Amino acid sequence: MEKDQSDIEFLNYLVEIIKDRKNNPNQQSYTASLFKKGLNKIAQKVGEEAVELVIEAKDDNKDLFLGEAADLIFHYLVLLEAKQYSLNEVIEVLKKRHQE
Repeated sequence: MEKDQSDIEFLNYLVEIIKDRKNNPNQQSYTASLFKKGLNKIAQKVGEEAVELVIEAKDDNKDLFLGEAADLIFHYLVLLEAKQYSLNEVIEVLKKRHQE
C-alpha cells in the first residue's frame, strides 16, 4: 500500500485483505479466525463493537472513540464479506436514498 493512497482506496485494499484471509486462511490471522467461527460470531462481533462505540461516544476521549469506530468498520467489512455482499452495494443503497 502506498502512502499517498486515498482513504477510499485504503478501504478497498482492506476489503481485498479480508477476502484473502477468508479464501486463504492462516492460523495466525484474527480475520481468518472470525470466518472459521462463522456468521453468527461475526455478526455478534459487529454488535459488540457497535455497543462499544456508543459507550465511547458518551465520553470525550477522541482516541478511544476513533479506535472503536475503526473496530466497527473493520468487523462490518468482515460481515459484508461473510454475507458475500460488497461495500459498493451498500454505497449504491445510500446513493439511491440520497436521490429520493
